[in-house]
Amino acid sequence: MQYMVVAEVTVTSRREVARAANVSVRTVSNVVSGYVHVAEATRLKVLQAAADLDYRPSEMARSLKRGRSGLIGLVLPELDTSYFAELTRAFVEEGARRGVTVVIDQTDGDLERERYLIDRTDYGSFFDALIISPLALKPEHLAAIAEDRPLVFLGENLFPRFDQVMIDNRVAAREAVTHLIASGKRRIAAIGAERAEHGSSSQRLAGYRDALELAGREMGQPFVEYIEYVDAFRRADGAAAMARILDRPDPPDAVFCFSDPLALGALRTLLTRGVRVPEEIAIVGFDDIEDGAFSTPTLSTISPDKQFIARTALDRVERKLSGAAPLSGELTIAPHRLTIRESTGSR
Repeated sequence: MQYMVVAEVTVTSRREVARAANVSVRTVSNVVSGYVHVAEATRLKVLQAAADLDYRPSEMARSLKRGRSGLIGLVLPELDTSYFAELTRAFVEEGARRGVTVVIDQTDGDLERERYLIDRTDYGSFFDALIISPLALKPEHLAAIAEDRPLVFLGENLFPRFDQVMIDNRVAAREAVTHLIASGKRRIAAIGAERAEHGSSSQRLAGYRDALELAGREMGQPFVEYIEYVDAFRRADGAAAMARILDRPDPPDAVFCFSDPLALGALRTLLTRGVRVPEEIAIVGFDDIEDGAFSTPTLSTISPDKQFIARTALDRVERKLSGAAPLSGELTIAPHRLTIRESTGSR
């Protein structure tokens, strides 16, 4: 018979440190918390006793005593997409610079999950505040939520009573398609429209149409829409949509994809079909994930400022928690830029 040996872990208390240093527990607490009005000799004696006993104060206990956990919840629809993974990194790094821990959760766009997490976020809860990018949630679902609740929203679905950080998807999409038109393309397809109304997809579709309409007026000839609907913003969806486009009798000479994974999937189909990019079909994506800078050809894309999004959302959280934020919500538009690479002609 085999036995598992479990090591006994001894946790030193402040009372034991106080006994070893021959001081009160309150004095130990003052030294640990950095209270300045402690005699230097006493402080050194307490620190020596703590070192001898290997005493480590509990950060969580100290935070909770102050009424804060030091934890900020970041809630995203999905974690296995590159954009959200890179955005998460930006939040974690920015949180570390501020001395807070960002804890991640996933909703899969489920309404009940989104509502549950928001309902639990209140002063005195485990998280100090919640930053959430909802898909299914609507403003009417928040009617009973107080405006001073420590909530910050990300994304295109507007929640006017609360602070929110977003990019202007419509303007960004218009810039991407205008770039294709400026490079001489005239039959431009869009991959990424969704039959279910989602903020980013509908806004990017609107920007695509804006660019075609404006160019059509300026050139005196209408631009024809080529719209391919998808179930998700993933590589497989982009590859399948590109195959359908190429099977048309009049395939386009450029494609605007509503995400970089869609564009990378489309690039794969173009490669296997022997279509030259960008000579025969140019392609531009959205989100500027790292993979796009190393694809063949490299991918032109819309690049949102992820660091700005993280920094601004955490700024809003700090203002809420300090009581300095106004009750009415503040909408912040994050900057973006068009990054031109090989897939639209830049070598």
